Amino acid sequence: MLASPFFLYRGERVPAGLKPGEKYAITDLELASKLSFFLWNSNPDDELLDLAIKNKLSDPATLDRQVARMLADQRSKTLASNFVFEWLDMNRLNDIVPDFDVFPYASGRMDPRQDFRTELTLFADSIFREDRSVVDLLRAKHTYLNERLALQYGINDVKGDQFRRVELKDSARWGLLGKGAILMAAAYPNRTSPVLRGKFILAQIEGVPPANPPPGVPTLNDKDIGTTKALTVRQLMAQHRASPTCSACHSIMDPLGFALENFDATGMWRDKDRFAGTAIDSAGELPDGTKINGPDDLRNALLRRPEQFVQTFVENLLIYSMGRTEGYYDMPTVRKIVRDAAAKDYKFSAIVQAVVKTDQFKMRRVPQPVLSASNNTQVNK
Repeated sequence: MLASPFFLYRGERVPAGLKPGEKYAITDLELASKLSFFLWNSNPDDELLDLAIKNKLSDPATLDRQVARMLADQRSKTLASNFVFEWLDMNRLNDIVPDFDVFPYASGRMDPRQDFRTELTLFADSIFREDRSVVDLLRAKHTYLNERLALQYGINDVKGDQFRRVELKDSARWGLLGKGAILMAAAYPNRTSPVLRGKFILAQIEGVPPANPPPGVPTLNDKDIGTTKALTVRQLMAQHRASPTCSACHSIMDPLGFALENFDATGMWRDKDRFAGTAIDSAGELPDGTKINGPDDLRNALLRRPEQFVQTFVENLLIYSMGRTEGYYDMPTVRKIVRDAAAKDYKFSAIVQAVVKTDQFKMRRVPQPVLSASNNTQVNK
């Protein structure tokens, strides 16, 4: 019994009599399990199981009520702590250990990474729990801080270790792009990286990841940072971008990243490059000719096409709900969810309700048998 895959995994049995490639609806019990792990990352509760046993859960009205109930439950906080961290690739934060020689105020016992994780979880959960537009993830004017993190952000009137909601007076900190977790995860341990930050915006915010660099492209020469040459990151990037091989992608990524250059690698605001002693230059021009200078201009440029951000959010939420990677055949469903959610101001609950009603969530396809090249036997794919 303990070795059974139906004990070790959340199994879904294929009904008898169906041909390979045929679609079928999962059972109500399977739906209850899938819904619970999607919204709570845990087992279904008694109410959900009772409805599933009675085959009532798949009724559209009942399903809507259960989704609303589950989103209101505290267990749905896992959407903020699990889904958001997967979508925004926050695992990278584990690898960015601030360099003590460069950032002594953010190293050792002062390492802000765990506080950053808490802030991001509480912030995302507040948007979801208040059933706000998911676009508010980019523009919300509040966050959650304790005294350590507040000082990192230049805020002096927050005291104690307890996190509390804070309305931000500095618009540069509004939304995801002002959060320390994002800024630090898209940097190096010893310096900022306009490339990483620009790539983050393209991939995680806009959903259009750049192509991988061609082989043999040289990286920035880090030894030039902080030496007698006193080159800023922008000056180093200009040298790097001089190559025609590099300029095509960098002309798109770099302006996005430079708009956040006032934030150092630990997410702290700075007006000067402390190595070069010169003022930070956060100006740039987007491919459409829009000139930007700093975080506010960047955020406003992204908000001009909110549906692009919403599509990225929906794609990643659908991936999270399905437990598999996305295919080209999923995109019509994604676009329909975005179009329909627009009428409801892209509210979080409207998007979740739409996701759980998709064929991707409620249906399965009988695996196609394929021939294994190694032993000429059939295996299911």
